Amino acid sequence: MTINESIAWALQKIFRQEKMDQDAYQQFAELWEMVTKDFQQRKRYSVHGPDHWRRVARNGLLIAEDSGADETVVCLFALFHDSRRVNEVFDPGHGQRGAAFAKECRNKFFTITDAQFDLLYSACEGHTDQLYHADPTIATCWDADRLDLGRVGNRPNPKYLNTDFAKMAAQERDPAKFLATLWGNRQL
Repeated sequence: MTINESIAWALQKIFRQEKMDQDAYQQFAELWEMVTKDFQQRKRYSVHGPDHWRRVARNGLLIAEDSGADETVVCLFALFHDSRRVNEVFDPGHGQRGAAFAKECRNKFFTITDAQFDLLYSACEGHTDQLYHADPTIATCWDADRLDLGRVGNRPNPKYLNTDFAKMAAQERDPAKFLATLWGNRQL
C-alpha cells in the first residue's frame, strides 16, 4: 500500500519548508508504509487506523498554519498516536504504547531532534487522558485528532479544543466536510 495523495502533499510541504532532500521525504513515506502494514497485520480495518491517521495529518497541517505547530511532529503524531490500539472502544494505555513505538522506531526509521521527540512522545502519551496543553504543537496534535470524531458519530465540541482554528472548524455545520474542502483548495 502506498501513501495517499494528501499525505504526499503533507510530506512535500514539510520537507519543502525545511529544505530537506528527497531522501528525507522517502524515509518518511517508508515509515508511514511500515507502520501501516504493521497495524494492518494486527487489525484488518479500524476506525482508528490509517484512514484516520491521514485525516489527523490533514487536520493538523491545517491547524499548524494558524498555530505555528511543528509540522513534522504533527505528521508523526498522526501516524503513531493510535498505531498501537488493540480494540475499537476503550483502550487504556494505547497512547503510551504509541509513544513507546515511536521511541522504538526513532533513529531506525526516522530522525528528529530531542526537542521534537519530547513533543511527539508527550502528544501521543497524553492524547486520550488530557484535554488542554499550552504547547502549540501538542495542542495542535490533540485538536487534529479530536476534529475527526465525526468518524465515530460524535461532533467535536469546541470547549474541549485548544486552538482557535479547531474551535472555529468545530462550529461549522459539517466540520469534516469543511476541513476536506479547505484541504482540497490547497496548492503546492
